[in-house]
Parts: sequence; C-alpha cells; structure tokens
Amino acid sequence: MTIEVGPTLPPPLPPHPGDAAPSDADRRLHPMSWLFVLLAQLKQFIVPLVALVVFGQRGDRNELWTLIPVGALVLLAVWQFLTYRYRIDGDRLVVRSGLLERSLRVIPFARIHNVAVQQSLLHRVFGVAEVRLESAGGTRPEAEMRVLRLDDALALEALVRRRGAATAAAGPAAGAAVDGEGDAQTLLHLPLGEVLRLGVVSNRGMLVVGAAFAAVSQFSPKLLTTLMQSVGKGVFGYAGSHLSGPVDYALGAIVFVAACVLVLRLFSIAIALLQYHGFRLSEHGRRLTVERGLLARWRTSASRRRIQAWTLREGVLHRWLKRRSLEVDIAVAVETQHSQRALRELAPIATPDACDALVAHLLPRARFDALDWQPLPRGSWLRLFWPGALVTLAVTAVASARFGPWGLLVLAWLPWAALAAVRNARRAGYAVDGTLVAVREGWWSRRWRFAEIDKLQALHLSRSPIDRRCGTASLWLDTAGAGPMAPPLRLRFIPEADAIALQDRLSAVLATRPLRW
Repeated sequence: MTIEVGPTLPPPLPPHPGDAAPSDADRRLHPMSWLFVLLAQLKQFIVPLVALVVFGQRGDRNELWTLIPVGALVLLAVWQFLTYRYRIDGDRLVVRSGLLERSLRVIPFARIHNVAVQQSLLHRVFGVAEVRLESAGGTRPEAEMRVLRLDDALALEALVRRRGAATAAAGPAAGAAVDGEGDAQTLLHLPLGEVLRLGVVSNRGMLVVGAAFAAVSQFSPKLLTTLMQSVGKGVFGYAGSHLSGPVDYALGAIVFVAACVLVLRLFSIAIALLQYHGFRLSEHGRRLTVERGLLARWRTSASRRRIQAWTLREGVLHRWLKRRSLEVDIAVAVETQHSQRALRELAPIATPDACDALVAHLLPRARFDALDWQPLPRGSWLRLFWPGALVTLAVTAVASARFGPWGLLVLAWLPWAALAAVRNARRAGYAVDGTLVAVREGWWSRRWRFAEIDKLQALHLSRSPIDRRCGTASLWLDTAGAGPMAPPLRLRFIPEADAIALQDRLSAVLATRPLRW
C-alpha cells in the first residue's frame, strides 16, 4: 500500500456554508469516466494498435486476436473507475486508488497552485469535465480526475480556492475575509473582433502546416515527396504556359507568396477561434481564472501570489494594430504535454493601456510605468551585430562556391543586420528599484520581461571571453515556473563594476526577505 502526503498538515478547517457535500463522504468519478480513460489510453497506443490491425489481417491468422489489446485497455479503464475514490477532508483532498496495490494520496488545498478544468467536445456532450490539480514541484499533477460532473468539478475548484486561501490566512479574521469574497470580477474579456486580430498577428497557422507534414511523413514518407513534386510540376507548368518575361514571373511569385501568407493567416484565425473564443480573465479574491475555447473549453485558475515573472510582447503586426500580449510564469509542475492548460496568458491580445492596467492592478506595489530605464553601454550594437555577420559571411562563401558571383548577393543582408543591431541596442535596457527588476529587448519584435525582487531565487554573474575583453558582464536572474520557451531574465552587456554592485545589492535584499511564491 502506497501512502503519499504533503508537508505537516494543520487540523482540518470547519466546513464552509457553500460546500455542497459532506466532507467525510467517499465519492466516485462520473459513471462514464471509464470511457474517457479508455480514449486517453487509445491515443497513447494508437500506432501499435493500428499496426496490429493492419498486419494481423495478413495470412491465415485469426483476426480476433487483434482485439485482445483493446479488450485489455477496456478492462483497465473500468478497473480504474471501480477502484478510484476521493474525499474532501476539511482543508485537504484524500485520493484512494488501486485494489491489489493500493495508494492513498493526501493533498492539502494550500499546496495546490493551479487548478485546470478541461471540457472537450465529448465532455460537453456528457456534461462532464476533467480536473487537474498541480503544485509547484514534480513532473505530474497531484491529482488528475477523469472525469467529474461539470458542477462537481466547478464546486471542487471553488472549494480549493476557499479552503486553500483560508488555510494560508492568519487568524480567524483573515479567514472571515476570505469567506466573505464577492462575485468574480472580470479583468479582461476578448470579443470576437479581438480574437480575429489575435489570429492575424499570431503564426499558429504554421503549426497546422507542420502537423500536416509530420502526419503525412509518418503515414508514408514517399507520399509527401510525391505530393510536393506534383504541386511543383503544376505550378511551374502553369507558369510556363501563362507567363512570359521577368515581370510576369515576378508578379506571379508575389501572388503565390501572398496566397501562401493568406492561407496561413486563415489557419491562424481558425485556431485562434477554437482556442480563444470567449476568453475571459476574472479575479475572485486573490485567485485568477481564465476561461477560453469554442468547441473544447479550458478553465484554469491560480493564485496571484504564484505569479513569478511577467512578459510583455509586441510584434510588428501588434504595433500596426496597436496591440500587445501579456504572459506570466506560474510556479507549477514541470512542463508536460498538458502545459496548454496552465495559466500562462493573462492577455493574449489587448491594447497597451489594457495591459498596463492589468499590471498596475495585479502589481499594485510596483510602478512598472515609472521605471528608470538604464541604457546599454555605447558600442553594444557591435556585440549584437557580429554573430549574424559571421553567419552571413559563411553563407556567402558557400553560395559563391555554388553559384559563382551571384552568391555575393547574400552580402546585401549585412546593412539590414547592422541597422537592426543599432536599433536593438538603442531600445535595450534594464531597470531595478526596490520592488521590481525589468529588462527590455528588441526593436522589430519587442519584449519586456520583469519580476518582483521577492520572487527571485538565484543570481548568476557570468563573463564570456568577449565580456572580459570589453569589461562587461551579464547578470542572470532565476525565478520559479519559467518554461523552456520562456525568455530569460538577464541583464546583458552592462559594465562589470555595475554588474557586481547590482549583484551585491540584490543578494543583500534576498538574504533579508522571504521567498514569496
């Protein structure tokens, strides 16, 4: 029998008047949960199952043996449903599973950092939802319930919010304040027009194309080659019979590229509608909740104090449409295939004023709009320019060897690279005050990255050989919850003396302040 518990548990809290069911009653999952467990398992074993069905039909073998794996998965799904129990015991959730090898898992509500409620189209047909409870450590959720009735899932989410906040509060007065929370306050809502703008500025259409190529390659590698050859022959055949002269070919190329861009944008708009339709960011007490999705619905909630770092993004299309995006890093488990359900985007797209208002509301002690930005030293643009220049020279050498003098046309990229390096160096900078540390980077695509000093976990000062030559250094600031795709929080190319002084200053502050997460 396996028993898993969290840290030392306080005595249970008295039941809240809004709690729907007795806290000492064992509960089962929804009667149809075995079906959703089976479907999830079939997704994992779909390739070997298809191989069994395809190759099992060859020869004089009995084809019924190919159904044995499916039958085993059905029995396993039903077995999990029959042996899974959970109970709400005051301020903790108790989960029992297994019959031969029994497991007892005790999860304090105060340790749950993220609650994700997902409804696929099939979930919505049956009126059920999948619930995932995540903490700040580990590689898997603390509890994953497939599936609960929708009202039970929402009641469990509300219960985690109330009990977790009440446990963390100090004294009965604080607990009363938590119990007296009002209705959820909407901080941001995306109407249909904003969702369409999100599809225009995003590049999610490339995901569809990449997934299609990957699927076709897995099914038949020759099919992809044959398809590309057929398309190429059709395009060049049409061009050879309908176009004549360089001008016609240039116009044809422009039309072809424009058509590809239009198709990709239409794919991006479709994905944005599926994923972000009805997006709503709301606040209930100290907890943030995001709801989104057209066919499948996601509902994710996390405490405001779990936010570790912030990222503002602004691309070229964002600036044309006068929009930005706001993302956060939450202290949750390691990124997995279910990372899409984590609370990441507070504002997938919004006006700059709306993003600034969100930051000001959620970080009332920080003055992000009044930071004193420090520029990079003069000459930093050369540090940004030379890596791209070396790559361009290498490509030029290869192109010249292959195409002769025409390969020198690659050098035309150098003036643009130099301009981009100069503009990037002018816009880059950093700011540090008593509450916040922030970095801004980029010119063509701009980014602001910032975090509260109380959320910093470690400081790392590094000096490359070029840094030692130039008398500069880079200071890396680590926080919890940053995913592998999150931009680093680092201060680059600053004078060595300033970097050392800043590291000493922040180290002294971190030594006297507790880590808040």
